[in-house]
Amino acid sequence: MYRWQGLDEVPAGWGESVVTIGKFDGVHRGHQRVVDRAAQLGRERGLPVVAVTFDPHPDEVIRPGSHPPFLCSARRRAELLASLGADAVCVLPFTLEFSRLDPDEFVRTVLVEHLHAASVVVGEDYRFGHKAAGDVALLAKLGEKYDYTIEGLPLLVLDGVTVSSSEIRRLLESGDVAEAAKLLGRPHRVEGVVVRGHQRGRQLGFPTANVESPPHTAIPADGIYAGWLATLDEVGAETRRWPAAISIGTNPTFEGTVQTVEAYALAPHDLDLYGLHAAIDFGTRLRGTLRFDSIEALVEQMHRDVAQTRELCR
Repeated sequence: MYRWQGLDEVPAGWGESVVTIGKFDGVHRGHQRVVDRAAQLGRERGLPVVAVTFDPHPDEVIRPGSHPPFLCSARRRAELLASLGADAVCVLPFTLEFSRLDPDEFVRTVLVEHLHAASVVVGEDYRFGHKAAGDVALLAKLGEKYDYTIEGLPLLVLDGVTVSSSEIRRLLESGDVAEAAKLLGRPHRVEGVVVRGHQRGRQLGFPTANVESPPHTAIPADGIYAGWLATLDEVGAETRRWPAAISIGTNPTFEGTVQTVEAYALAPHDLDLYGLHAAIDFGTRLRGTLRFDSIEALVEQMHRDVAQTRELCR
């Protein structure tokens, strides 16, 4: 899989391709259907598939301070797009200057001059160009001008719910990680570096990995969850993986004020993960965050949480 950071990295001799474009935040099941269709067209026409996405999130550039919590990192997004059949992922740096391209300029610069699009596949709600002036109908009209075909796929609806990144964020904010996983097609993941915390878990017999995630990461609601903890190598591939009891919150029993994301791996021995890149995958919410009257009561509940996690993740 090729990964291009901007149009300047597209090889000069790049030929015709099937292109799909979107923010692809979370690469959820709706996105997956769009990329799957692009991959199908690529196979039928014998052409490579290019997935075009953006970094930073357009909202942060157009309306600073409005950046929505992101559902996956840029690296994870590229990995997921490649797993769906994208031969190349082109990450366009989204700047104010870029945002001011009118729809025709956007199509000519991105799709025609650099990616040589023969076919373009997007969701039916796709918008592009300055002030989102372009829609699928205009993209099709420009396709007649620049000689490419266009497909705008209907939004995916599951059990009466339209699959969207905003709906998944809403579910995570309420702690419903199981329903979010249905829309994502996999458990929601939070990545980050394992840092040293107060080490209270170790003192209580439950040493945890305190995962410090990048700004704007979509963190589920405070509470206790069953899921998995994995370590990642320098390219983001998993090296080890364990079932884990996960805690999100401020540790109210200890008068904490800073939200942390910690995972207790159900491993056969104590793990030293400090400094490693790690991922937490959320399976099921067990309960909300509680304040306990004694350390003994907290430890008793932690034993119950771990037992329940072990059963759920078996």
